[in-house]
Amino acid sequence: MRAVTVYKCFCDVTRLRILNLLGNGPLCVCHLQEILQEPQVKVSKHLSYLKLNELVECKRRANWSIYSISQKRNAILTQNLKCLQDLANEEPVFRADLRQLKKTDTSAACQPTTKSKTCCSQ
Repeated sequence: MRAVTVYKCFCDVTRLRILNLLGNGPLCVCHLQEILQEPQVKVSKHLSYLKLNELVECKRRANWSIYSISQKRNAILTQNLKCLQDLANEEPVFRADLRQLKKTDTSAACQPTTKSKTCCSQ
């Protein structure tokens, strides 16, 4: 993974928010959608971009896609993920996302906590 690839992925707030959340463990697309309050198509688009550039990986669980930070981390990605943790402590939206993550039941794949959300089957 080249440094320029990592930086291109890090240059979007939504992708940074996704990486910040995934830094706490694997999440289903629907959980990310619920926390970010973004349409599923937008979240999936960003996840596809991150996956294409090997920053995240995806495992299928029945009909659900569970994403996590890539296990194939090089020094550039590792260093930038550490910087992202610092940003998460400073930027209100990142702190809000983490608070929402704590309120979200992620124990069962694809079970959003709000009634208005539906399961993903990406």
